[in-house]
Amino acid sequence: MASAMLKLLKTESQFVLRRSYSSAAPTTKLFIDGQFVESKTNNWIELTNPATNEVIGRVPEATKDELNAALESAKKAYKSWSQSTIMTRQQLMFRFARLLRENQSKLAAKITEEQGKTLADAEGDVLRGIQSVENSCSITTLQLGDCIQNIAKDMDTHSYKVPLGVVGGVAAFNFPVMIPLWMFPPALATGNTCIIKPSEQDPGATVMMMELLNEAGAPPGVVNVIHGTHDSVNFICDHPDIKAVSFVGGDAAGKHIYTRASANGKRVQSNMGAKNHGVIMPDANKEHTLNQLAGAAFGAAGQRCMALSTAVFVGEAKEWIPDLVARAKALKVNAGHVPATDVGPVISPKAKERIHKLIES
Repeated sequence: MASAMLKLLKTESQFVLRRSYSSAAPTTKLFIDGQFVESKTNNWIELTNPATNEVIGRVPEATKDELNAALESAKKAYKSWSQSTIMTRQQLMFRFARLLRENQSKLAAKITEEQGKTLADAEGDVLRGIQSVENSCSITTLQLGDCIQNIAKDMDTHSYKVPLGVVGGVAAFNFPVMIPLWMFPPALATGNTCIIKPSEQDPGATVMMMELLNEAGAPPGVVNVIHGTHDSVNFICDHPDIKAVSFVGGDAAGKHIYTRASANGKRVQSNMGAKNHGVIMPDANKEHTLNQLAGAAFGAAGQRCMALSTAVFVGEAKEWIPDLVARAKALKVNAGHVPATDVGPVISPKAKERIHKLIES
């Protein structure tokens, strides 16, 4: 009896210690001038594991001084990086792509911990990002200009592709590796320097990639990582020394960034939220169609722009709806790291509430 009680008390004390540890969750670092920097902010955002809602970290709302420090670092690095040879930039991309492949599983695990998607989905996230880096290795042809001789009497024309300067990237939560890798590798490969703001909901993978970028030999300041929400985004949109902005995310944020940044004379890429409709005709292959519908609707827990939110069954195809329901019921819902999980958690309780409201409506 005493032995059982001692064992119970030991278990309870371990549980309390774990809870005490979680209340002192580690902080997410800024990445400025090639160094990981502890923010001096007083405003922190809780970082949670979507599978458990446990607080696993704290993300800073970067201060104005920290935002300016990141920009000054990028401006300083641009002076030499923009003059580096194309081959130098290409070699950096080769080394970075190799390191990403070597650390693919670690990056995927971090994605699953912070974003919630299954490990299989997370591995795909990293793979698609690596492919973007590999594409940036083709800089030697991407940087070709044009020359036309004798366009008029005694006149030739020459065009050159030159870097813009410091550019900014604002990434979405749903692909924490792939989306940032759409942004800063092409920017670096073409001679620009970059300030990246990952989603405050899952910034860990971006921070890990900065470690790999350092290991690949990137000069300090060519990429700086800031954290936060509205103030950080508006800083990127407003500051005149940031020449272009790339965004991936929801409609409201995308429209705000496009309007604000373009009004300040910046080039803007704004890839906003999109959901697809599927129209199912009665002459479609039933099994193939139902399998594709289930994958499109529930893959990545529906948290991707290619997710199918509406299916329109035409004519006799309506008879397939019970079969689709059966496929949905057969999907295994669990934490993303659990083997054989089909559907992991959504990113936050707020996202879950939104889904419930859509269903109930």
